[in-house]
Amino acid sequence: MFVHCLGVAAGGGFPQWNCACAGCRTARAKPEVASMHAGIAVSGDGEQWFLLNATPDVHHQIAADPSLHPGPGIRETPVAGVLLTDAEFDHTIGLLMLREESTLTVYGTAPVLEALTSSFPVRELVSDYAAFSWSRLEIGKPLELTDRVRVTPFKTGSKPPRYVGQGRHSPASGSSSEWEVGFRLEDTVTGGTVVYAPTLPRWDEQFAEQVAAADCVFLDGTFWTDDEMSCQGAGKRTGRSMGHMPVSGADGSARALAALAADRKIYTHINNTNPILDEASRERQWLTGLGIEVGRAGLEVEV
Repeated sequence: MFVHCLGVAAGGGFPQWNCACAGCRTARAKPEVASMHAGIAVSGDGEQWFLLNATPDVHHQIAADPSLHPGPGIRETPVAGVLLTDAEFDHTIGLLMLREESTLTVYGTAPVLEALTSSFPVRELVSDYAAFSWSRLEIGKPLELTDRVRVTPFKTGSKPPRYVGQGRHSPASGSSSEWEVGFRLEDTVTGGTVVYAPTLPRWDEQFAEQVAAADCVFLDGTFWTDDEMSCQGAGKRTGRSMGHMPVSGADGSARALAALAADRKIYTHINNTNPILDEASRERQWLTGLGIEVGRAGLEVEV
């Protein structure tokens, strides 16, 4: 199974258009350190690919990865579908960019698909432009994407997007908590396993079970500390209130991630204020010492 990293930035990108934090200033001065929004592409054979989330940068991400280029027919594409981890703008706006008479399948949980029908009506908006199929994901139920790639969604959090809001949305009964998921991707031939979890509010027993035997883990690296935004004057909300556990600290994700037996441990979905985006930072060097990578567009994993 092949996994290509298409970008690692959290919502807003890196640099963020209206941010003058130290990281964003550096990314403007040195475009080579900038990053598109977080997403990966996965394939069992290198021919047919599935995107995990459709970011606002999706057309640039496809252009930057030769494996995703269209052809040989004028409107043929190796991109067969999109799996959504949630209904956030930075993971769904790209569906509008993929509308050009495409025949993609979009996979999401019941509340995610409902949000894309009502609060953010992507399904209606693209209906006259593309023949998308919409497929409901069920937590814990394996889905055979291809004859070689099996994907199993697992719940990571229950926070709806801010545009939906609490009490303004009534998804299918029993599924209202299924707003945020991670994916366990398995190669049924090699047995290789990759876990992709760009949103993780807590490292609980359920999540520990998902990553215990994984060969590669892409993990939520949004914030270095819980109070990162307020400390830098970039906002008042804490990381945990936004559904992201911090990387550092005794209760952060880094030490738990480092303890895994996985061959590759990679942070993704990284906010522009997070110092780990700076290769020379002491925070980045500390992660390197733990055997943890910071993702980047162009990074490739094979399991």
